Amino acid sequence: MEFTPVSPIRPLIETAETQSAQSGRSAGISLFSTVFQSAINDVRETNAKQVDLEYKLATGQLDNPAELTLATAQASNSALLLMTLRDRAMDVYNELMRISL
Repeated sequence: MEFTPVSPIRPLIETAETQSAQSGRSAGISLFSTVFQSAINDVRETNAKQVDLEYKLATGQLDNPAELTLATAQASNSALLLMTLRDRAMDVYNELMRISL
């Protein structure tokens, strides 16, 4: 799972304010969507691996049942990570909505 590094904080006053604001917004949106899309894809992949190993265990094709245990733990951890990301994003959104201008 690859993560895009966070870009450093830029000064508020620049020569081309409108261009930097637009590029900053699109970079923030793409980083946000990239992280969540990566987490969602990881949950899908680990769940598919778990289901495949469960099928192999049920049909007698799995030689090492520890693989299923590891796949189940990976799927569980991936889902917990995604839920944590979602909860943190909702906390940040709610906090931003409380700010009065």
